[in-house]
Amino acid sequence: MRLLRLIIGDIRFQWRYGFYLIYAVFCAIYTFLLFVFPESWQENAAAIMIYSDPAAMGLFFMGAIVLLEKSERVLNALAVSPVKVSEYVAAKVVSLVLISTLVALILSLAARLPNILTVLLSTALASAIFTLLGIIAATQINSLNRYVIVTVPIEVACFIPPIIYLFAPQNYIRWFPLNGCIALIAGRSQSVLTDLLLLLALVVSLWLIAVRAMGKMWKRLGGVKL
Repeated sequence: MRLLRLIIGDIRFQWRYGFYLIYAVFCAIYTFLLFVFPESWQENAAAIMIYSDPAAMGLFFMGAIVLLEKSERVLNALAVSPVKVSEYVAAKVVSLVLISTLVALILSLAARLPNILTVLLSTALASAIFTLLGIIAATQINSLNRYVIVTVPIEVACFIPPIIYLFAPQNYIRWFPLNGCIALIAGRSQSVLTDLLLLLALVVSLWLIAVRAMGKMWKRLGGVKL
């Protein structure tokens, strides 16, 4: 029940600060573009849109979320509450995954992608990966400008190889997990199960790192129960 309340609280926070409005606007623009693009472009365009925007929103916004919670002393209160670090991280991941998969569903329907279930699964895993990366980065910074600087190399590493792989699927870069993610979204995965398992393994690894990093930050804020 505590985790559910945290998730609902995060959803309300995101609603209040316009996350859903922003992505409603983005979704409308992307859907319009998909209808304007030639049919031969729609599959690749939809894959890039789904991967680079709704799936990656956790990386884009997590710094702002954590800094805002820190400035409003939300994290200070949580650090001395019964809430566990793992519950806090889980609530962030789940709430952002919900937005990402909803937008991915709309875009995949607009592009008439045949593999909608795979698209949603891979988008959910990618969203979790990016959100966890955002949490890890956010625990190391004290300003939004520094967060942007820290996340630039992460964005380059996470976006450039998958987009290259989408258009030139060379075997020597196939095992980069996020390449498998964009291949799943585009319906071009050579092994759906293998790619999903690689993404899941990456989620678990980043989860452990994110919980540990957030736990250290809570200790710095004065949490005594950790």
